[in-house]
Amino acid sequence: MLSYLLRRLLLIIPTLFGIMVINFIIIQAAPGGPVEQMIAKIRGSNVEATARLTGAGTELGASLEQFSESQIYESKYRGAQGLDPEFIAKLEKMFGFDKPPLERFLLMMKNFLTFNFGDSYFKDRSVIGLIIEKMPVSISIGLWTTLFTYLISIPLGIRKAVLDGSPFDVWSSAVVIIGYAVPSFLFAILLIVLFAGGSFWSIFPLRGLVSDNWHELSLGWKILDYLWHMVLPITALVISGFASLTLLTKNSFLEEINKQYVLTARAKGLTERRVLIGHVFRNAMLLIIAGMPAALLHIFFAGSLLIEVIFSLDGLGLLGFESAVGRDYPVVFGTLYIFTLLGLLLHIIGDLTYTFVDPRIDFERRMG
Repeated sequence: MLSYLLRRLLLIIPTLFGIMVINFIIIQAAPGGPVEQMIAKIRGSNVEATARLTGAGTELGASLEQFSESQIYESKYRGAQGLDPEFIAKLEKMFGFDKPPLERFLLMMKNFLTFNFGDSYFKDRSVIGLIIEKMPVSISIGLWTTLFTYLISIPLGIRKAVLDGSPFDVWSSAVVIIGYAVPSFLFAILLIVLFAGGSFWSIFPLRGLVSDNWHELSLGWKILDYLWHMVLPITALVISGFASLTLLTKNSFLEEINKQYVLTARAKGLTERRVLIGHVFRNAMLLIIAGMPAALLHIFFAGSLLIEVIFSLDGLGLLGFESAVGRDYPVVFGTLYIFTLLGLLLHIIGDLTYTFVDPRIDFERRMG
């Protein structure tokens, strides 16, 4: 098992490097980089770059000699007309764009190896400081969503498998299908309309993780205020998230219930409860455990993005969204690096949990 774990850890390096390369190329190709964003702020308008210098070939070099330095900058950045070329050069140096893309990427990866993510271009804060500041919000959302999703989905899925074809299975399947079909942000909007002063009742707050006077409250009221703010966003995520896990749980248990060893256990006179817990549960839960790392990563970072935006929850999802829109590259690549590394580690943890639940599984022998 140790050699398998070592191989998986070593495999993280090329996987992480490949993901960063692909995203670096995509982001660099997108118009409206940080230099253009800064020029737009100076101009007081939202300006995007539509032309870039992408090579240094002979034909391009010959054509560039025909233009003055200011005209060259005007061709690189729309909106730079009339600005001093020295000022544009200082902007490029400030954002690191005075270096070729390959050099920028290698320098970035070298710094990332020591978790040095640099500073945000526009927030005047270190990237790691921003991530640490926003992480509690996303962790709160992720932990509560995961907890309630599993508390609802696994018992419901088991019950549906045991009562397969019964009226309970039929009407609960209708609920599951609705939850599966409607995305979380639509449920969030519906909850706002119904319970956050949209058109009907104003029971729950619309924005934020806590109230403005939270620091003035006693400990008990602080906890209640926090839970009060979490009701709508967590409900929206759980309603749309429990469906797939419920179906996965039901199908896993159904497959195991119909196997020969279950029939043999029943023939020996074991009760249904003992058969279910002692024989079926361990085998059926393997598939659910295997998908847990991906589910956790989705709930923590991807699934809560629109929820954070809708409810103005200042977490990692909102930070990543704003950074991508504002072309704040250090924050974009820093969060991408951390999320990818965390995802790869969670998959390894999932494999280790596999072997813990069922010691018969030997990944090392399979890889060998």
